[in-house]
Amino acid sequence: MRIVLVVNPFSSSVTARARVVIRKALSADHDVELAETNRRDHATRLAKGAAADGADVVVVLGGDGTLNEAANGLAGTGTALATLPGGSTNVFARTIGLPNDPIEATSDLLEALAARSIRRVGLGSLNGRYFLFHTGLGFDAAVIEQVERRPQVKRYLGHPLFVYAAFSTWFRHFDRTRPRFRVTFPEGPDPERVVDDGSFAVVLNTNPYTYLGNRPLDIAPDATLDSPLVAITIRSMRIDTIVRVATAALAGGGRVARIGQVDQRSGVTAVEVRGHGPFPYQVDGDHLGDIEEISIRYVPDVLDLVVPVRPLDPAET
Repeated sequence: MRIVLVVNPFSSSVTARARVVIRKALSADHDVELAETNRRDHATRLAKGAAADGADVVVVLGGDGTLNEAANGLAGTGTALATLPGGSTNVFARTIGLPNDPIEATSDLLEALAARSIRRVGLGSLNGRYFLFHTGLGFDAAVIEQVERRPQVKRYLGHPLFVYAAFSTWFRHFDRTRPRFRVTFPEGPDPERVVDDGSFAVVLNTNPYTYLGNRPLDIAPDATLDSPLVAITIRSMRIDTIVRVATAALAGGGRVARIGQVDQRSGVTAVEVRGHGPFPYQVDGDHLGDIEEISIRYVPDVLDLVVPVRPLDPAET
């Protein structure tokens, strides 16, 4: 196969040794070209170029943000996307069943390539930008904004930094006194199509939502690559509600949906969000700023994805 290996050298788990070992392993049976990113959205341009040049697979060694960029370059083409975990959390790589070590994951990737284990999957789209696993609105995105203000700390203390940022954001960096946006579901059988008092929302294409160390935060078991989206809107930022949501996410099994201040809908193909003023948002873990209106759609069968032949359970990654 013709492979373009896209590497983000600034990602948390990417080292010079890993680049050399991974490239050598892939080159044993495949024609491999190495390309390194050096700015935001560079991976999108590299992936588009690889598809235009007829590459069979783009392999991304980097974090979830780099992977999202590459997916946006490959969506709608015949070039497949493969991932190797190189970031601090690697939500998508672990969700599809890869080990959280890039060199270990390379063995699984080589097995998948040999078996041509490639499937066509659907993605979410937010104002035209695709997402692989989720988009977060309100409090969720405000936490990520605080994390991204400390890139050097994130590289070495990723998960503790997220916990610190969540508490810091709740107490100091997010207005909890009022709803932030109105969520409308224009399609579907549910007659109650409007949630007017959202403070924190996540629209998921896969589950888990993220990982806390090795622990998956399981909030929407119905969110899979084989089905439309799941939308979760949290309507209260009271401390007791947030603690209940966090506890239910750690416990798993769909318990988040049973909390009174949570609106959860599965099989979602369209979501419209209008802010009560600007609100922060993120896509696949990258904070993208503040916005007042968002249109989210489910786009089926838009990306070829290399998947492990023998995927690990998310709790084992």
